[in-house]
Amino acid sequence: MQHPIRCDEDEAHSSYDPVFAHRFWHILVQIDKVFKEFRSSFLGKCSPVHFFWGSFDLAVTRFSGRRAPERPGADRITREAYSHEVISCGFWPGDETFPEPAFYSYTAPEPAGLKEVALRPSPAFYHPTMGEFLLRYDHVRSADAPEQVLMEFLQSTYEAGAQLSQWDREALERKVPSGDGTHSKS
Repeated sequence: MQHPIRCDEDEAHSSYDPVFAHRFWHILVQIDKVFKEFRSSFLGKCSPVHFFWGSFDLAVTRFSGRRAPERPGADRITREAYSHEVISCGFWPGDETFPEPAFYSYTAPEPAGLKEVALRPSPAFYHPTMGEFLLRYDHVRSADAPEQVLMEFLQSTYEAGAQLSQWDREALERKVPSGDGTHSKS
């Protein structure tokens, strides 16, 4: 955090708008359902869907099970967080780097060729400064089937990262019944 202030001493951020707080909570509840569905088809180690209060993002992370190379100069928290290969997806309201709400996905360590992958849905893109894929919340919100559009983003970014990083997808994924009675990979 750039300017940490203890909650009980924070007078700078004391405004509260109950309407917008409720709207944000409602958005998180809807996203939580889709993230949990996405998480359910993964057999490997996976975080619960969780909220980071520092950056105000809701996230879920899948792990390959393999150790990742140590990050040079990383602090203890970062070193532990990225000790193993991960593909993480989330939603956050934006910041100075990208000042609008968006869904994100990143693979760490980032495999060669990830930046060039064509994603679904087509408005998703790679943000070079942030080093992750983004999909604007407004694109998902305004879609005819928002849950489907979000799941498409989560699945396509996971598939790209897992394939390029050569994850053992047979061991890590379970077959999911589709609406037509057949089975497909997660």
